[in-house]
Amino acid sequence: MLTPPFERRLEVALVAPTVGILGGQAVQADRLLMSWQNDPEVRARLVPVNPTPPSPFRRAVNVKYLRTVATQLTYWPLLVRELRHVDVVHVFSASYFSFLLAPLPAVLVARLLGKPVVMNYRSGEAPDHLRRSAIARTVLRHVDRNAVPSRFLHDVFAGFGIRSEIIPNIVDVNRFAFRRRVPLAPRILSTRNFEELYNLACTLRAFRIVQQQQPDATLTLVGGGSGESALQALAGQLGLRNVHFVGRVPPGDIWRYYAEADIYLQTPNIDNMPASVLEAFASGCAVVATNAGGVPAILSDNEHGLLVNCNDHEAAAAAVLRLLEDPALVERLTTAARESCERYRWQNVRARWLALYRGMVTPAGIPQPTPA
Repeated sequence: MLTPPFERRLEVALVAPTVGILGGQAVQADRLLMSWQNDPEVRARLVPVNPTPPSPFRRAVNVKYLRTVATQLTYWPLLVRELRHVDVVHVFSASYFSFLLAPLPAVLVARLLGKPVVMNYRSGEAPDHLRRSAIARTVLRHVDRNAVPSRFLHDVFAGFGIRSEIIPNIVDVNRFAFRRRVPLAPRILSTRNFEELYNLACTLRAFRIVQQQQPDATLTLVGGGSGESALQALAGQLGLRNVHFVGRVPPGDIWRYYAEADIYLQTPNIDNMPASVLEAFASGCAVVATNAGGVPAILSDNEHGLLVNCNDHEAAAAAVLRLLEDPALVERLTTAARESCERYRWQNVRARWLALYRGMVTPAGIPQPTPA
C-alpha cells in the first residue's frame, strides 16, 4: 500500500539558477534550499537551469550561441532524470527569452511525468512580458499553482486572468543583524546589478548632489553586469570621489556590506520585491528607493523608508540628505522597517510553502494536517 503523501517527507525539486548566476532568483532559490535542509517534512533538491555540460561540450559555454545549445542539451535530460523522483516541481521563473529556456522545459517535462508544478514567477517585467507573450500566459494559466513574492505581481497576474498566491521572499534576520546608526553617516550602499532596468546611473547622479553637501560621503556599488564599464565612465565624468565598485559578491558574504553601510540607496525603473531592501531593513540601514513595481508593497513611504519617483536623482539625493539631517526620522523608519521583517522570517514563509506543496499532492477528500 502506498504511503499517503502527508505521512512522509515530500520530495520537492527546485528548478532554478545556481548562485553562479548572481541574481534574485538564484539567491532566493539558494536560501529556500538551505532553509529546507534537515526539515522533517520536506526534502528539497536543486535542479539547475544552468547545468555544466559534459566535457565534450564544455568549451561551447564560452561561445554565446553555442552556450545556449550546450546548456539545453544538458538541461532537458537532467530534468527527465531528476523530476521523475519528486512529488512537486517548484519552478523559478523570470521573463522574456529566459522563460522559454528554463521554466517552459521544466513545465513540459513535469507534465510528461505527471508531476504537479508550482510556478514561482519573480520578474518585475511581468506587465510587459505577459502582454507580449501568449505562450507565457497560457503556461501560467495551466500550471497547478502560481506563487509570486509580492502584491504587485499578484495584481499583474489578476489583470491577465491568472490566479496566484503571495509567498514572500525570505530574509535571514540573524545573518543580516540589526544595528542602530547613531549618528547616521553618509556611507551609502547599492547592491543592484549593473543592468539598465536598475538605473544605477540615477544612483550615481544622486550621489554627486549628496557629495557636494557631504564631501566625505562614500558610495559602495556591489554587483556586476553589462553596464559596468559605462557606469565607471559616468562616475569619472561626474567627478565623483569615494565610489567603490567591488564587483559581484557571493550571497553568503553580502551581509558584510550592509553591516558597514548606513544608508541603502536603490533607483530601479522596474522591480518586483527586491530582497536587497529587506536585507537593508534587517541590517538597520536607512533606505531610499524609487517607487518602481512592487517596491511600495514592502516599503511604505515615510513608514519604512523614503520613496521617490523613478529616474528622479534630485529627489533621491534630497531624501538621502533628509535622513542625514533628521536622526529622529531615521530611528522611526529603521525601527519600523526591522519590525516588518518578521513576516519574512523562515518560520512564517515555511508554513506557506508547506501548505501549498501539500495542497498539490494530497488526495482529494483526505484532510491535510495543520502546517507546523
